[in-house]
Amino acid sequence: MPELPEVETVRRGLEPALQGTRIDKVEQRRPDLRFPLPENFVQRLEGRTITSLGRRAKYLLADLDDGMTLIMHLGMSGSFRVERDDGEPTTPGSFHHERSGSATHDHIVFHLANGRRITYNDPRRFGFMDLVARTALSEHPSFRTLGLEPLGNELNGDRLAALFKGRKTPLKAALLDQSLVAGLGNIYVCEALNMAKLSPKRLAGTLARKTGAATPAAIQLADDIKLVLTDAIRAGGSSLRDHKLTDGSLGYFQHHFRVYDREGEPCLTPDCDGVIKRIVQSGRSTFYCPTCQK
Repeated sequence: MPELPEVETVRRGLEPALQGTRIDKVEQRRPDLRFPLPENFVQRLEGRTITSLGRRAKYLLADLDDGMTLIMHLGMSGSFRVERDDGEPTTPGSFHHERSGSATHDHIVFHLANGRRITYNDPRRFGFMDLVARTALSEHPSFRTLGLEPLGNELNGDRLAALFKGRKTPLKAALLDQSLVAGLGNIYVCEALNMAKLSPKRLAGTLARKTGAATPAAIQLADDIKLVLTDAIRAGGSSLRDHKLTDGSLGYFQHHFRVYDREGEPCLTPDCDGVIKRIVQSGRSTFYCPTCQK
């Protein structure tokens, strides 16, 4: 599944085409994606203007001029294609492998007043769309239990310590818990833990002192989470799952991974002679250096 940097890259690629534009026509080519599409989906969107395009965790949020919000989730294989009559189509994001170009998997097409067409393509149909009043967004099942945004001002050492205090789960599992920190995925948790020199097997509760105050490790980890996500967004996403930039080029962050998918290779931490190891935690591959990550 695309992680936060991929979704943010897609948002930034779609924003120039969508924001401030009226939806003239919507083609709904099937009744459902992962879930059934909202009742009267087409009629509720046609004629509406998209006032802003945001993101919450791994969800895209298009605010409409009638107070409703279009929620969009890419699932495992979803992508958007931006087309116009006088140019080549582009696919916002940066995926390593080509996204499906088959019209068979074009499920939703938005025809915009600015002459662009935005097509949602999803071979596996694990993505979904929904419409909800903006004022009720926090109560939507997808958002009700979401934790803090890792790129927001809320994330710091003190907040991590407060969230993890007393938890005896492994640190990696705690970071992947979307009710604590929303949007972090397997790739960037591995990367951030390596940057902070923290073992994924370490107990999450050790990031808080007995008083509840943040340890230096908590402060460092919060900084490194933001750093690794910011670097990935700047590079156009991880490039691991078919994302492409709007100009068609591939993202390059994958070439700079410190640990992810580097089993058996030397650790890149200065003055460390360790070798990257792969273990399985909760059914997910974890890559880390047992020498420098404690």
